Amino acid sequence: MRKRVSILSSLASVLLLAAVVLSFSGCGYQVAGQATLLPKDIHTIAIAPWVNTSINFNLSNYLAASMSREFISRTRYRVVSDISKADAIFYGTVANVTQGGTIYDNTVGRTTAGQITVQVQYRMLDRTGKVLISKPNVDFHERYEIAVNAGQYFDESAAGMQRLSADVARDLVSAILEQF
Repeated sequence: MRKRVSILSSLASVLLLAAVVLSFSGCGYQVAGQATLLPKDIHTIAIAPWVNTSINFNLSNYLAASMSREFISRTRYRVVSDISKADAIFYGTVANVTQGGTIYDNTVGRTTAGQITVQVQYRMLDRTGKVLISKPNVDFHERYEIAVNAGQYFDESAAGMQRLSADVARDLVSAILEQF
């Protein structure tokens, strides 16, 4: 009798496991980063130089480099420099950049933290010019510290721009890979 209960218990466990596996296989579950908005025939991507309509000229250079790094490190796509040899071309625009203090310390009479806000637009086209992805307005923010002591002041905004460009690139590539 005990042997029969043990066999039935094992059989129930196996059936439960099979049901769980089958439920995941039919629900569209997939590992993050494996889905993509891009057609299967896309193998190479070119990152066009970012257009910059803001007065901050460095950010567009940082963004181009960060986008290339993200595509190389996180995707199966090969990044090429020649747009004519790419299956898809990524175009980005820095529409606006604002910077300002976010925390003011009354005791020292200075701003102690700042924030960079960037508004970007991007699109990806295939080699025929068909729009694969287009986002006309996406905002990103990066905070940075400002030294309270004027003698120790270091302009942290450039480092903030570099961190911001890495965040923007990560989010944009994620949007392409994960269909958000």
